[in-house]
Amino acid sequence: MNLTKTSPKVVIRTHGCKLNQADSQVLARQFQQAGFTMVRSAAQADVVVLNSCTVTANSDSKARQYLRRARRSNPDALVVATGCYAQRAKDDLSAMEAVSLVLNNRDKENLVSTVAAELNIEVGLSIQNRPVAALGRSRAMIKIQEGCDQVCAYCIVPKVRGRERSIPPEEIIAEINSREENGCREAVLTGTQLGTYGFDIPGINLSGLLRRVLAETSIDRLRVSSLQAQEITPELLELWDDPRPCPHFHIPLQSGSDTTLKAMRRRYDTARFAETVELVREKIPGAGITTDIIVGFPGEGVREFAESYSFAASIGFSDMHVFPYSIRPGTSAAYLDGQVDVTKKRERTGEMLELAATAKGEFRRGALGQTRPVLWEPGKGSDSAGVWSGLTDNYLRVRTQSIRELGNVITDARLKGLDEEWVTAEVV
Repeated sequence: MNLTKTSPKVVIRTHGCKLNQADSQVLARQFQQAGFTMVRSAAQADVVVLNSCTVTANSDSKARQYLRRARRSNPDALVVATGCYAQRAKDDLSAMEAVSLVLNNRDKENLVSTVAAELNIEVGLSIQNRPVAALGRSRAMIKIQEGCDQVCAYCIVPKVRGRERSIPPEEIIAEINSREENGCREAVLTGTQLGTYGFDIPGINLSGLLRRVLAETSIDRLRVSSLQAQEITPELLELWDDPRPCPHFHIPLQSGSDTTLKAMRRRYDTARFAETVELVREKIPGAGITTDIIVGFPGEGVREFAESYSFAASIGFSDMHVFPYSIRPGTSAAYLDGQVDVTKKRERTGEMLELAATAKGEFRRGALGQTRPVLWEPGKGSDSAGVWSGLTDNYLRVRTQSIRELGNVITDARLKGLDEEWVTAEVV
C-alpha cells in the first residue's frame, strides 16, 4: 500500500484483558504523536489495528471474524493484526486474505513506525514534542509489568507474553502523571501477574510501588486490576486506608474444587482463597470482589463441578466471569486425560452463569441506599434526556439523569434502584 496523507485515520480494536487495553491506549497515543487521527470504525479508517486475544478458541474466532468484517467494510484499508493471537499463530493470520500485516507482541513497540513505512509516511515529531489530543477516556490503563512465570496447566499466556518483566517505578509514576495531565481521573494498574511486581527490581514490590504512586502522584483514583489469592496480604491491604485506592479486587478463582485447582497447578486451595476474601472484607467492608471461573477443565466430573459451584456460591462474588475450558495447543492441559465433552461443558457453563447472575444481583441489591463516589464517563450525557453512566469505586455500573455536565467528573451518588445491568443513582 502506498498512501500519502497529512493525517491518515486509524482505528484500534481491542480484544481481551486490561493489559491489552493498556497496550492499545499506548498505541493510540503513539499514533497521534505520529500525526494520525483516531476514528471509531473500520469503515472510516485508512489503518485498522486489531489487538487480539488468544486465551480461548472463541477468542481466536472473534479475532478472525473482526478482521474479515473490517476488510469487507473497507477494502482499501491497511488491516493489521497484533497481540497475543498474532504472537501464537502469526503464520495463520498472515495467510488470511483480509490481513495486510501481522506484528506479534514483541514487535508491537515498532507497530506505528512499521505502519507509517507501509503508508510511505515520514514520522516527524517525537513522543516528547508532539501534543496529544485527549483520547476521551476517564480511566487510564497503566501497564506495570508483563509476562508470567506461573505456568498454569490451561494457560497460553506465558507463551505469548513471555517471562515476567517489571516496569521501573519511575516510568510508571511518570505515565500516571502524564495521563492525569491529559484528563484521566483513574489509573488502573494492569499486567499479567501483578502480585510478583518488582521481583526483578531490587528493593521494591507491589506494596512499595503503590506507596510510591500514592506519594508521587495526585490522580484521584487507583485501581489494581487483578491479584492472586496468595498475593493479598495484610501489609498490602493497609494501603487501602488511603481513600484513593478503589475497594475492588479481582481475584481469579478458576475452580472451587481443590482437586481441579491442583490439576490446574494453581498456587492456592479453596481454604486459602476463602481466608483471603475474609481478610479483604474484614479490612474493607463493601469491597467488590470479582472473579474468573473455568468450567469443564479436564478431569472435572460431577463431584468436582458440584464442589466448584458450591464454593463459588459460598463466597458471594459481586461478579463472575465464567468460561468453558478451551484447549490451547502447547499447554499441558491439552494433553490431559478426562477431557469434558462439549455438551456437558455447555450445561455446566449455563449453571455457573445462572449463579453468577444471582450473586451479582445480590451484591447490587445490597448496595441500594448506599452513597458511593462515581466517576462519570465522558460523552455519555449528550442526549436530550441527559443520561450519564459511570463506575463506583467498588465497580458497580451506574446510571443517572442530570442536566449537569458530569463527563469525567467524580461525584457522590446515592444508589436507588436496579435497571437491567445498571444501578440507578442520584447525584448528591
